[in-house]
Amino acid sequence: MHELLNDGNVVIIAGFQGETPDKQITTLGRGGSDLSAIAIAAALKADICQIYTDVDGVYTADPRIVKDARKIPEISYDEMLEMAALGSKVMQARSVEFAKKFKVVFEVRSSFNDNPGTIVKEETRNMEDMVIRGVAVDKKQAKVTVAHVPDKPGVASRIFRAVADANINVDVIVQNVSEKGTTDITFTVGTDDLKKSLIALEKVAREVGASGVTAQDGIAKISIIGVGMRSHPGVAADMFETLAANHINIGMISTSEIKISVVIDLKDADKAVNVLHEKFGLTKK
Repeated sequence: MHELLNDGNVVIIAGFQGETPDKQITTLGRGGSDLSAIAIAAALKADICQIYTDVDGVYTADPRIVKDARKIPEISYDEMLEMAALGSKVMQARSVEFAKKFKVVFEVRSSFNDNPGTIVKEETRNMEDMVIRGVAVDKKQAKVTVAHVPDKPGVASRIFRAVADANINVDVIVQNVSEKGTTDITFTVGTDDLKKSLIALEKVAREVGASGVTAQDGIAKISIIGVGMRSHPGVAADMFETLAANHINIGMISTSEIKISVVIDLKDADKAVNVLHEKFGLTKK
């Protein structure tokens, strides 16, 4: 490829395919085209990799939900990873992970116009000036509760091992305070995995002595993301106060260094995204 490029050729390479461990040709799955492009850019040590898609960049929120959402000029790998994992459909998480690992700067831009897109790169000092970079929503969430679990070592590991063996990703996890030697363990999964989760848990719930397994759909996960929250106290308080002022009840909470996620009723999802987008100053200027 280097030789062809040095001779002035335009090189077109097939993507979206690879090999299994036993050398069988297979596809790379969702986001495989983006992953191919990032991998080739890393191998060539390219200055930048441009990902052409049906949107012209990464936005502060889904423009279909928030009319004042604006395009983000630059975003860090970590922020992009969180947004991809928390409901933003612009980039698949594996592609961003690969870009971060091999320090590939890439740009998400539109196939339909020449407008500048969003540059995804290593975090820089001025990125922390913006406390919150975006608000993400995932409306395909369900909640599973394993009730009256014996509160003793090893029980939680057996429950989550059964879920993992069924190839199900678990997200927000909450364990209630122990009462009379038992506790409830609640976690969220994607709605597509709900039925499979219940099947996987029925047997292990009986084995560990839990009273049963229940499920609830019709929920959504709302997240705020930003590397700036590491150095700005009070972000969680602002988020929770804003939701409370708009009569939106929080069911579960999950945090990391650069994101806060809450589980709420699905009917409140669009409203929550809009009020948080406005609260953290993300509307168009």
